Amino acid sequence: MLKMIKDYFLVLLGTLIMAAAVKFFILPFNVLSGGVAGIAVALEPVFHLDPDLVINGLVLGMFVLGSVCLGKEFAVKTFLSSLVYPIYLAVLDPFVPALELEPILASIYGGALAGIGIGLVMRTGSSTGGMDIPPLILKKYMNIEISKSVMVVDALTVLLGLTTYGLEAVLIGLFSVVTGSYCIDKMLLLGSQDCKSVQIISDQYELMMEKIHCEMDRGSTLMDAQGGYTGEKRKVLLVVIENKEYNHLIRMINEIDPKAFVITTDIKSVHGEGFALDFKI
Repeated sequence: MLKMIKDYFLVLLGTLIMAAAVKFFILPFNVLSGGVAGIAVALEPVFHLDPDLVINGLVLGMFVLGSVCLGKEFAVKTFLSSLVYPIYLAVLDPFVPALELEPILASIYGGALAGIGIGLVMRTGSSTGGMDIPPLILKKYMNIEISKSVMVVDALTVLLGLTTYGLEAVLIGLFSVVTGSYCIDKMLLLGSQDCKSVQIISDQYELMMEKIHCEMDRGSTLMDAQGGYTGEKRKVLLVVIENKEYNHLIRMINEIDPKAFVITTDIKSVHGEGFALDFKI
């Protein structure tokens, strides 16, 4: 029950932040951003339709598509966002400030706010009901990373305005796309820890393992391996550590065995004993 309340709160908050991005930056400055707002801006010179009307229509269409492809639970959460989004747009109308910004700044700030809002909503497994639904469908059926597919979909959306607003407006709009994609990625990973996975091949693996356990208070895994050229059987020591612990580990390895073979991989997120995945708001 508590998780459900938290999810609904995040959906409401994220949708509000996204609506603020649209009302304060994207629509007033005709930013060719991604999402349904960007489509509304791009099509307005052609069809002369109220952008709010276009946005609401697209949100409804995407909601139906998401409900069919992503299931009942998704539809329930997205229904809430789709319901309050047009309400937020109407409520925020009297509060739109008369900002004097360069279009490129409006694009960056609008993209950042929208990305934060969309990311908050996506953390719940839901959607704002807009053009973030196609990336969620791609993630489910093709396992394509959400932030990358959002950037591609939004970039295609921005290109819609090429004939109506010109190349300069498209290039400015791309700042919104990149900024938004970056913020979505960061919001989805919020609360996780940046870590490194380190594989160590050394004859002194037992001493290294002991020091990792005692000095660094980290666990480790021993794996069997065989040299492809020599056929010699070796042990591979695997340890996952936080970035701040990496230099300590390397110094320790060099002290024990300067000839040790070390493979290091960056990890965006790790969850398990010794590593907390904790998102608080």
